[in-house]
Amino acid sequence: MTRRRFAGLVGLGLALALAACSRRPSTVGGGPSELTFSIASVEGAPEAKDWRPLLDDLSDQIGVKVKPDFAASEASAVEAMRAGRVQAGWFPADPALEAVRRADAEVLARVVQADGEAAYESVLIVRKGSGVTLDKVLACGRRLTLGLGEPNSTPERVAPMAYLFTPKGIDPAKCFKRVRSLDEQADILAVAKGGLDVATSNTVGLIYAQREHPELVAKLEVIWTSPPLPESAILVRKDLDPAVKEKIRQFLLTYGTGAGRQAEHQRQVLAGLDYGGFRPADESYLDPVRELEAAEALAEARRSGDRARLAAAQKSFDEIHAAAAQKRAAHPDL
Repeated sequence: MTRRRFAGLVGLGLALALAACSRRPSTVGGGPSELTFSIASVEGAPEAKDWRPLLDDLSDQIGVKVKPDFAASEASAVEAMRAGRVQAGWFPADPALEAVRRADAEVLARVVQADGEAAYESVLIVRKGSGVTLDKVLACGRRLTLGLGEPNSTPERVAPMAYLFTPKGIDPAKCFKRVRSLDEQADILAVAKGGLDVATSNTVGLIYAQREHPELVAKLEVIWTSPPLPESAILVRKDLDPAVKEKIRQFLLTYGTGAGRQAEHQRQVLAGLDYGGFRPADESYLDPVRELEAAEALAEARRSGDRARLAAAQKSFDEIHAAAAQKRAAHPDL
């Protein structure tokens, strides 16, 4: 499941922005009578049928009709929130940061996986028995083929570059015989079938691949794992009615907890999404993504040889890293 991608968005112009205003839900007594909830399209993500029970429960809980919108891409999900066509939604961490920056969005809660983890990891995978080790991958020599994911994918490209290749001074284009950039699921299957020597992936994506292709995933092994990366989150527009916003927050943080028939039903709904529930979160939850961006910008500056660019990138990285560390120390539960 390719979770996390930095989406390059195309502005649609003033006419579309004005038209979008007319499509915002009507309000009754100051609050919305209907909400549109966006689900970003991500390879291997929960399907529409898995989301509908949760959104039905949300609608019952907050007293507002909740209509799902299954976006064609992460970029279109962010653009829909920016234009006001959706008021809430599920976003992987990278488009979540884009929505915070560009779509007047705020983080309400983050997803907890079925095993209780609130983060995931980028990984490097090879075919079992191939003899490809991490040392052989890092030795370069242009002997191996690499699947490096799509250009803006955090777990398949940004994280491996920031945590593995860049610190060792490795440029994949010069290191490997061939580097291809396809989606994560295609790379997983290619490695399992012997079409690629090694590929980047992530722990959540492997879970979904295991569900669809257990016989192929059984042929894989992980040779490198990154530090934790933030899971997906639920976002709302900042201008959403505060009372409705708080109802959504409370719904998420209590969903699937407690005892009784209703709680058991909710846990079954969460199981259909491969989730264990939701935890409180704010924008600091996205700090690892900001740090990865800064690390990649610093690596590019180093490669450029431009001293002024390098100094600016180093200053930005140091500031972002220090701010993130300060937030984590002050709010270790977020």
